[in-house]
Amino acid sequence: MNLKELINHPKTTLVDVREPWEYAMGHVEGSVNIPLNDILTRPDALQQMSAPLVLFCQSGNRSGMAQAFLQAQGVKEVYNGGSWHTIASLKVKKAA
Repeated sequence: MNLKELINHPKTTLVDVREPWEYAMGHVEGSVNIPLNDILTRPDALQQMSAPLVLFCQSGNRSGMAQAFLQAQGVKEVYNGGSWHTIASLKVKKAA
């Protein structure tokens, strides 16, 4: 499955790992905001989410760190989607 298919899969959870103030300035529709520091202190919260998980941030660096950490904690279906702009451009808009 490519990134676009993964992002738009109905079971995928999109997780924005930026800080709340960054998320408030713009985010991907349907994503949840869980900052990187929260992931590092509460990985169990993400283990309970619908898989697969696609993580993203401003550039892909923080989401890459979160992905590596979660994989080390045993989370299997976790992907680094890169920047939130990339995710937003690949996300299919739902009809109104």
